[in-house]
Amino acid sequence: MHGSMFETSPLLPLASRLFEFSWFRDSGADKQAAQVDWLFYAILWICVAFFVLIIGAMVAFVARYYARPGHNAEHTPHHNNTLEAAWSIFPGFIVLWIFGAGFIGYLDLRNPPENAYEIQVIAKKWNWSFVYPNGHIDADLHVPIDTPVKLVMSSDDVLHSLYIPAFRVKMDCVPGRYSTLWFEASKLAPEDDGDDVNWTDEGGFDLFCTEYCGQGHSSMMAKVIVHPSGTFGPWLEKAMVWPEDESPAARGESLYKKRGCSQCHSVDGTSGTGPSFKGTYGTQQLTSAGEIKIDENYLRESILNPMAKIRDGYKGVMPSYQGQLKDNEIAALIWFHKSLNPENAGTLPATWTEAGGVPGQETQGEATSDASTAPVPDPAATDAPADTDPKA
Repeated sequence: MHGSMFETSPLLPLASRLFEFSWFRDSGADKQAAQVDWLFYAILWICVAFFVLIIGAMVAFVARYYARPGHNAEHTPHHNNTLEAAWSIFPGFIVLWIFGAGFIGYLDLRNPPENAYEIQVIAKKWNWSFVYPNGHIDADLHVPIDTPVKLVMSSDDVLHSLYIPAFRVKMDCVPGRYSTLWFEASKLAPEDDGDDVNWTDEGGFDLFCTEYCGQGHSSMMAKVIVHPSGTFGPWLEKAMVWPEDESPAARGESLYKKRGCSQCHSVDGTSGTGPSFKGTYGTQQLTSAGEIKIDENYLRESILNPMAKIRDGYKGVMPSYQGQLKDNEIAALIWFHKSLNPENAGTLPATWTEAGGVPGQETQGEATSDASTAPVPDPAATDAPADTDPKA
């Protein structure tokens, strides 16, 4: 299926260049993008041609037959069998061709290769979690270049839809069921035109939610980071272990931004969907369960079971992060929360070592060791012979 007519069509290079120099200025960053682009443009220009033909004929007829003094209306036949057959049969063949081309492309896009690298996607209001085979969870999607990647997606709350414009892929994430899509990244960055690019893991391609899912829908975004050949495996192993000399509060601030906390909780004292983090640690606050102290226990409970004690004046809309955050991530977020209270200035640990170590680091290390045997793809090691189709 993956050696479809789209990949061997002589129209693909031309279609790709037409798309690149079009209004969209984007030739796609996925090896399957060309089959989407050329069919899109085929339909577009067919519509343009018929629009010009129909409007041109209409203007010509109006100019020739408009009512004016001294001219009588000419006899108009009720029907013309030849003309009616032509405008039914010819467009009918065009529609059938569009259906056939679209159906073949649909089958290709819906059936990932057997060797595709699998990543689990969990959508929830209003952020994304990407779970890798070694257990690492990230707020951005990291993938290796020139490797088929299969996303297995679900939602923790309402209907979401994952859309990566540069890869021409989009699929709904539905509560209570799994959906899938696949792609094969062919560029490292949006500006990659085949020449060398200065790759960093801070850029990447945009990933959006395109199904309205509530107040924070417009900010439910992430990045797709495409790693050069040979670098994805080491990155994935390194991501499982945090350096002991890192600041816990700094790590927490990074997680606050990456895991979607900033969409509802401010750090400047302003109220949003949820209460601000600024200056609240150690204070007494009213909740649905009475007056409580904002401490480590309350923060941990609020992350894992946010409906247990809802702060007065706010609605219970926060999703649970049970299974989405590890112990070290929860600890880092709590340290960041502490750092936002001026009374804690000067008392915070500068490193994880001073804080007593990274929570769960031993477990993380074991997971990292296991990750060395996980199926981390290496495109260079799986290149097909020159005389074979790598997707056949």
